[in-house]
Amino acid sequence: MALAKITLQNFRNHAASELGETSHFNLLVGPNGAGKTNVLEAISLLAPGRGLRRAPLADLARKPGSEGSGAAFAIGATLIEQGQVSARLGTHVQEERPGRRLVRINGAETSAAALSEWHAIAWLTPAMDGIFTDSAGARRRFVDRMALSIEPAHARNVGQFENALRERNRLLEDRAEARWLDAIEAQAASAGATIAQTRARLVARLADELSVLPDEPFARPVLVFRPGGPLDQTELRAAFARERSRDRAAGRALTGPQRDELDVVMARTGLPAAACSTGEQKAMLIAITLAHGALAASGRPSVLLLDEVAAHLDPVRRAELFSRLRGAGTQVWLTGTEIAPFAEIESEAAIWRVEHGGVQKA
Repeated sequence: MALAKITLQNFRNHAASELGETSHFNLLVGPNGAGKTNVLEAISLLAPGRGLRRAPLADLARKPGSEGSGAAFAIGATLIEQGQVSARLGTHVQEERPGRRLVRINGAETSAAALSEWHAIAWLTPAMDGIFTDSAGARRRFVDRMALSIEPAHARNVGQFENALRERNRLLEDRAEARWLDAIEAQAASAGATIAQTRARLVARLADELSVLPDEPFARPVLVFRPGGPLDQTELRAAFARERSRDRAAGRALTGPQRDELDVVMARTGLPAAACSTGEQKAMLIAITLAHGALAASGRPSVLLLDEVAAHLDPVRRAELFSRLRGAGTQVWLTGTEIAPFAEIESEAAIWRVEHGGVQKA
C-alpha cells in the first residue's frame, strides 16, 4: 500500500473530502462532473510538478462564491510502507501567497522535489490519448514526467537548461561578446547533456520492459529515442558555439535536447503509432504506462492514477489490465461513471461514491 487517509480542503469542487481505508485497488465512481478526476489531480500534486492537468495554482482552489472558497487549498496524505506509517505528506497554497505551492513532509517545510524521494506517482488520463499525434514537445513532456518519477533531479536540470537557452537566445539577438556566450553555452551544455542522457536511459529501460510482453491484447509498442543533438556535454557545447550564426537567424537553438523526439511503432505491424487506430494507440499508451509503473515501483512506494480507462477497453483488454495491475507493486486509483466495468476487481477494491464534490465510502 502507498497512500492512506487522503484529505482535500478547498480543492476544486471539494470543500472537505477525506478518503481513508485505502487498498491496492481504489475506485472512484460517480457521474461526469462529480469531482472524481479532481481527486486524482489532488493526489498527483503529492509529486513534483504541476499535476495531471498542469493547471495554474489559481485554478485549483474552489471558485469564488462557493462556501469556504478562496485562494487557499490543502492536500494531505499518509504514506504507508509495510503496514507502518513512514511519512505524512502535504501540499498547500496560502491565501496571502496564492502563486506559491508549499510542501510539507512530516511537518517540515521542504521542496516539491523532495516528494519524489518518498514515492512515485504516474498517471494516464483521456487528455493523453493523442500523445502519438501531438507535437514533439508534448511527447518530450510525457517522457520528462516519467523520468521525473524515477530520477527526481531531472526537473531541476530541465529548468536550468531552459533558463540557459533563453539567456543564450537573448545574447545572440543582442550580438553579445563571445565570452558571454561561452559561459552560458557551458551551462546549457551541462544541463542539456544530462537531460538527454536521462531521457535516453529511461526510454531504453522502458523498451527493455516492453520487449518481454506479448503483442496482444495490448498492442506492444517499440520505443526509440531520437536525440536532437549530441549526448556528450563537450560535443553539445561545441555544437552550440559552431551554430551561433544559424541560431541567431532562426531566433532559436536548432540543436539540443529541446529537439529530442520519441518514436513509437506497433511491434506486430511496424506501423508508426500515429498511423494506428485509436484503439491500438490507447492499448500502446496503456502498455507504456504499465511498463513505467513497474520501473517506478522498484524499491519504493508508487501510485498509478488511471482516469476513465476501463470504460474504453473491450472485455479482453480490461481483464488483462486488471490482471497486470493486480500483480504490480503499485497502488492503483481508477475512476468511472458506473461500477459495472470494474466487476472483476469490485470485491478487492476500496470504493468511493463521488457526487457534487462529496466523497462517501461505498
